[in-house]
Amino acid sequence: MEGLKRTPLYGEHIKLGAKMVPFGGWDMSIQYTSIIEEHANVREKVGIFDVSHMGEIEVKGPDAVAFADYLVTNSVKDMKTGKVKYTPMCYPDGGEVDDLFVYMMADDFILLVVNASNYEKDLDWVLKNKGSFNVSIEGKSFDYGEVAIQGPKAETFLNGHFEGNKPLSELGYFKWTDGKLFGLNVMLSRTGYTGEDGFEIYTSKDDIVDLWRAALEKGKAYEIKPAGLGARDTLRFEVAYWLYGDDICETTNPLEAGQSFAVKLNKADFIGRNSLLEIQKNGIHRKLVGLLIPEGGIPRHEMEILKDKKRVGYITSGNYSPTLKKVFAMGYVELAYAEPKNLVQVLIRNREVGAEIVPLPFLEPRAGKKKV
Repeated sequence: MEGLKRTPLYGEHIKLGAKMVPFGGWDMSIQYTSIIEEHANVREKVGIFDVSHMGEIEVKGPDAVAFADYLVTNSVKDMKTGKVKYTPMCYPDGGEVDDLFVYMMADDFILLVVNASNYEKDLDWVLKNKGSFNVSIEGKSFDYGEVAIQGPKAETFLNGHFEGNKPLSELGYFKWTDGKLFGLNVMLSRTGYTGEDGFEIYTSKDDIVDLWRAALEKGKAYEIKPAGLGARDTLRFEVAYWLYGDDICETTNPLEAGQSFAVKLNKADFIGRNSLLEIQKNGIHRKLVGLLIPEGGIPRHEMEILKDKKRVGYITSGNYSPTLKKVFAMGYVELAYAEPKNLVQVLIRNREVGAEIVPLPFLEPRAGKKKV
């Protein structure tokens, strides 16, 4: 489509007959066969996703760690080389600029991996807040190629093709390592956004096509299949991982979004700290919750949540769960109605549909359960 960016794997998607759609300014594959089939293959076997659209920002210099610690809500100063952390990045008022991964590459090198649709905005924000920190900041999104290989067979499959300091079976959750995969230089992290065990693999934009092809060829014995954005969304939704622009945005804060585990208010200073301290002191007024919709349709973003005809919140994400075979939604509701088992209604196409508040996540993630 005209004006849309394309990842280095665009041609591979076309060859595979993928259905392409606009996403965050990119022309991306939403599915190859069916979303439900691709979803099930990741949950039961192993799937591969093109995530080369994700944004990479390199922060280097003597103050790289201190600067990153100032930018995000989670603690960076206590990270060791080889560690990855999930974190929100906030505005001064506590609203979220983005949610992202921080990679500790070295004492003087931090890699920020941000959402594709926010890359330019995030890079501007990072540059704007450089201040007197002794760092260099470079947007490198178009230098990286990236795939995610996810599912219960991911480790067994990749272990036999990886050459590094240690086997992948010994790589802990939210840790990264480098080496060779299928003979190509890679950085590989035990992370992902599906709830399954698996890896996100970074290489150069020039090598990513060879890596993709090798994974599909050598992974046949493990029943690997490509998966598109459709399955990526249903997978993340089942385990209640946040989608920026829907579940979180500049008007939501991480305390009401259930991200308190990644907000370290005991840090000396970070952007948004004072506002988040005030929110914590006064208490949140709404909360991101799960909803079960027994029948009546699938709630969509911004649909109203009602109680006795009164608006008490709104839907952020809604979908059919292929694993649980039920319809669920996530949304913000006033605290008085946020407890599980409370009954509310969702306004779907001008019709009130019954819903029950249920705990998050809908499906317990398996990622991170392996002891290494």
